[in-house]
Amino acid sequence: MKLSIVIPVYNEQDTIETLVEHVQAAPLDLEKELILVDDCSSDDTQSHLKKLAEQDNIRVFYHDVNQGKGAALRTGFAAATGDIVIIQDADLEYDPREYPKLINPIIENKADVVYGSRFAGGECHRVLYFWHSLGNTFLTLLSNMLTDLNLTDMETCYKAFRREIIQSIDIKENRFGLEPEITAKIAKKQCRIYEVGISYNGRTYEEGKKIGWRDGVRAIWCILKYNLF
Repeated sequence: MKLSIVIPVYNEQDTIETLVEHVQAAPLDLEKELILVDDCSSDDTQSHLKKLAEQDNIRVFYHDVNQGKGAALRTGFAAATGDIVIIQDADLEYDPREYPKLINPIIENKADVVYGSRFAGGECHRVLYFWHSLGNTFLTLLSNMLTDLNLTDMETCYKAFRREIIQSIDIKENRFGLEPEITAKIAKKQCRIYEVGISYNGRTYEEGKKIGWRDGVRAIWCILKYNLF
């Protein structure tokens, strides 16, 4: 069995090599392929990616124009060849050592999709922004009301899929609206969805966090759009 790790990258010159080291060291028995998609970084990220591309199990794709995380993931999902596909951000907020707990429900044929929840309890997380956390809770609640799922963290980065599931979804959103879009579309497919608790080392905006209130407003629209229309 093979795992494809899709990593969207934008201006992560300070973290990308460390992140890849952590991904390569993830405690897994199965084969790994790393698919890095640079979304037209404006810093020195691309020189780091060219170095990383020398590793046998790494493929790097480059966007000529900055389009957003959703567009980068669309490119990465299309290129994936593994049996299971997992999303990994490049900013060290999520720990690749937790891959086994994310993919085990799929390996055991219990799930088609697994969400790694930052709020399910049982794991440590960095204490940061109250309003950001409240916004995540509200977006998850609104999404659950329309999908009839009982997720605790719809906006999490850590999502694992059977490859045929994620490649069958026509992702339209280019930015962070892809989270509610994917959730709505897998709910409509009646996929078997599991959720596991994960740790979370969130970044501050000074440390490079990119999501803001405009993305929250867009997420509300996407929840309504992809569930009702």
